[in-house]
Amino acid sequence: MICDNLSLEGYGTELVRDGQAAVDRAQKGGIDIIILDIMLPGLDGFEALRRIRQSGNTTPVLILSARIADKDRILGLELQADDYLTKPFNLRELLLRVAALMRRSTSLPAGEDIMDWGKYRVDFRSREFTDSDGDTRVLNDSEVKLLRMLINRNGDVVSRREILDHLYGPSSLPSARTLDNLILSLRRLFHDDGKNPRYLHTVRGVGFRFSPKLEAAE
Repeated sequence: MICDNLSLEGYGTELVRDGQAAVDRAQKGGIDIIILDIMLPGLDGFEALRRIRQSGNTTPVLILSARIADKDRILGLELQADDYLTKPFNLRELLLRVAALMRRSTSLPAGEDIMDWGKYRVDFRSREFTDSDGDTRVLNDSEVKLLRMLINRNGDVVSRREILDHLYGPSSLPSARTLDNLILSLRRLFHDDGKNPRYLHTVRGVGFRFSPKLEAAE
């Protein structure tokens, strides 16, 4: 039914019927968005999502599940699902959420595609981050969105709530640990000491601020 309705909206669709098949298909690439159930034969949806993300795949994932408990929604978001919709659902809402994820996955915020800070460089198109040792790592979708957001705010303090709304949508319920882990991941990129940060600063009780100090100036 879902595939039929997405097809009527002009989307090309594929259907796989178990968790391992979902992981295998995701690894082949060429997918714009994954709609994932949780109660699947073999690997459940949570484990399938975990393996998809561990492989470095950042394809947007919309979990569509009859499991409505807060702990399930939070777990899905902690595993880097982009949205979570419970059954029974309104078809129009599903289509709107799919369209929103498609827009977010195919466009980047306004700004330069390549940014440099001394020995650090990030290419937002390729998602590649090069650190002060010359090592390169591909950023995941949440890391790209958060780093770009903080850079575009030009040193302003951005609240936790605003960041979570930007990353996961205003209807999401991620835990505080989700954002803390993401901030920690960015700090590791910059070899940033949380107690004496040079780049990513915590404003206690409010949020975060990105204020780079060029290595050449130190």
